Amino acid sequence: MQNRQVLLKSRPTGIPQAEHFEITERPAPELREGQILVRNQFLSVEPAMRGWVNAAANYSTPVGIGEVMRSIAAGTVIASKNPKFAEGDRVMGMFGWQDFAAADASAVTRKVKENDLPLSLSLGMLGLNGVTAYFALLDVGRPRPGDTVAVSTAAGSVGSAVGQIAKIAGCRTVGIAGGPVKAKLCTAAFGYDVAIDYKEPRLAEALAAACPRGVNVYFDNTSGPISDTVMTQLALNARVVICGTASIANWDPPPMGPRVERHLLVKRAQMGGFIVFDYQHRYEEAVTQLAAWIREGRLSYREDILEGIDACPDAIASLYRGENLGKRLVRLHT
Repeated sequence: MQNRQVLLKSRPTGIPQAEHFEITERPAPELREGQILVRNQFLSVEPAMRGWVNAAANYSTPVGIGEVMRSIAAGTVIASKNPKFAEGDRVMGMFGWQDFAAADASAVTRKVKENDLPLSLSLGMLGLNGVTAYFALLDVGRPRPGDTVAVSTAAGSVGSAVGQIAKIAGCRTVGIAGGPVKAKLCTAAFGYDVAIDYKEPRLAEALAAACPRGVNVYFDNTSGPISDTVMTQLALNARVVICGTASIANWDPPPMGPRVERHLLVKRAQMGGFIVFDYQHRYEEAVTQLAAWIREGRLSYREDILEGIDACPDAIASLYRGENLGKRLVRLHT
């Protein structure tokens, strides 16, 4: 068997482009004791992958030049030298952008047990995106019934889950998205009470009208001008969840802009950062609840699927260009 792999060819500054990657073909890897051989079926594309390939300080070691691009993937075990896994098991984990992965048990995030649901969901609503939305909103944002929850990139794979979980928690939801199509998706598909297109003029006025009592919880996926505007609308004792910084192309040197300290002080607000890998020990808790909500029809989702490994090199850049409608995935033909 031949194994197609996407390698990091050069180190980007900011958002990685197609030219920073190359596709190679090598023999499928042989297993060592304790490993499993996974045939990947879906590869995930995450905004966080920008940070995984940049040299700037991040929460994880940068992918090395010439290494397989780090990625969460989902697939089937086709050979095993580990007694904890059997052929036919469906698994998801850090298997990389490639057809086949020889993986240690430590690379496996979980066995996918939801056989009644699509495997692709293990990379989206039942994967990092849904788990991020679940714990970041409920543990850091701490929403209460009647709160107003504002979410940036509200039509994205994390934001769409946040809005729906906030509704389940009894909150009023305000989605901020880019363009009329995504704004309409927020209300039509994900149940937001109000959707605001941040590309329209007078964002501050639109946000004030949508949040007459202020924003109790702000789920921030963007940083930048959108978040600067939301900070002016925080309610007393608001909570701000910092989950992503998608609007900032390059943090070196950090951009200077409006400061948030006065808003946090006067409104006695709290701001906290969230990294999903801190919650790996509670992953099953979130997946169990999210899967139940999907089966009950309380959580909906959208997937944006690219076909074949040749789509990988430009997949991150096109994500930041806003071309996806739903969770961005690459489906492999293996």
